[in-house]
Amino acid sequence: MQSQNIDAIKAIFHSRLTTLEHILKTAATHFNDSEEFLERRLAADMFPLSTQIIFTCNQPWNFALWCDGQAPNNLDPTVTSLHQAYEQITKTKEKLTASAAVDSKLNEVSQIPLGESLCLELSGRAYVDEFLMPNFYFHLVTTYDILRMAGVPLGKRDYMLHLIPGIRQVAS
Repeated sequence: MQSQNIDAIKAIFHSRLTTLEHILKTAATHFNDSEEFLERRLAADMFPLSTQIIFTCNQPWNFALWCDGQAPNNLDPTVTSLHQAYEQITKTKEKLTASAAVDSKLNEVSQIPLGESLCLELSGRAYVDEFLMPNFYFHLVTTYDILRMAGVPLGKRDYMLHLIPGIRQVAS
């Protein structure tokens, strides 16, 4: 996958954050507004659902910071309620909308800090295509998988919400 332009990347992140909200609302309904599911995990050595939500938000959040010439700065990983989760999703969408960059930014080479005195040196396009998007989808799918494993009635339609506006009746 090669990213198109800054606005297209923002649109992808925005629509998938809407999907994240949708699957969390479906889970809340399934669990009768109990929030115990936020601590569920796929495996003991993986982060809980609450952290997966924040890690999903971190990718578009850091994209927006990068667009504005700022260093990555992850969101607070402490989410103890759905209200906090929704706030972080909204905050991320707002940050995305407010960020400004021209498409030429995708050609710039940047150093992406990884911690422990390590960094990745990537073009903006590679940063989006090889780092942000794979991490974004990994944590979004992990969120979906945790909820499916917990019995939430989710299907592909819930995950692919961004395609619903293009569904049409086949002409006979």
